[in-house]
Amino acid sequence: MAVEVVYRSSRDLERLFMDKAEADRHDKMLELAELLTDVLQKAVPSLSETQGEELGIFMAKNREIFAKAFKNQPDALGELNNAAPE
Repeated sequence: MAVEVVYRSSRDLERLFMDKAEADRHDKMLELAELLTDVLQKAVPSLSETQGEELGIFMAKNREIFAKAFKNQPDALGELNNAAPE
């Protein structure tokens, strides 16, 4: 009988990871997404909860690209336009 160690993000209990670092990265991404969702919903009160969550997750998953854009490289956002939709 083999024993397998798996890791789970504290924010996404259904997803399992074979690597602790990967689980930690996923957890941090979800934490950022949650904070972004709160900020977006305060900035745009008409934004639905679902839309806010989707936007927050999208921005958190693509944080490096947004970081470049906010650091005077707005052309970096072109990477998002050229990427295949998830």
